[in-house]
Amino acid sequence: QVQLVESGGGLVQAGGSLRLSCAASGRTFSNYAMGWFRQAPGKEREFVAAINWASSTTYYADSVKGRFTISRDNAKNILNLQMNSLKPEDTALYYCARTTIGSPTSYSRNYYRVTFYDYWGQGTQVTVSS
Repeated sequence: QVQLVESGGGLVQAGGSLRLSCAASGRTFSNYAMGWFRQAPGKEREFVAAINWASSTTYYADSVKGRFTISRDNAKNILNLQMNSLKPEDTALYYCARTTIGSPTSYSRNYYRVTFYDYWGQGTQVTVSS
């Protein structure tokens, strides 16, 4: 069974930085793409960033491009999200997720879809004050 546990959230002032981590259980971590999503109160869960199994292809939402960086360490089963220049509108519950679809074509076409991912963590809260 795959378990994902996020950490690193907190309260930060606008312009500050946070680094989120997602620890994954299971021996197949390195085989699949992973992503970060976020959900603010009263809003739908939205895509933030995705990374393929080899870290060779990454995608970002336009709202975070240039400020956030996704990375992974397959040897340690860790997924990271470095968040810089944080804005109040980045305030949300952040989730990591893992797909069970190994196709690179499927990844490139569906990385932003909530339904592309089968395993989800419980989320870590990020609050950015103005």
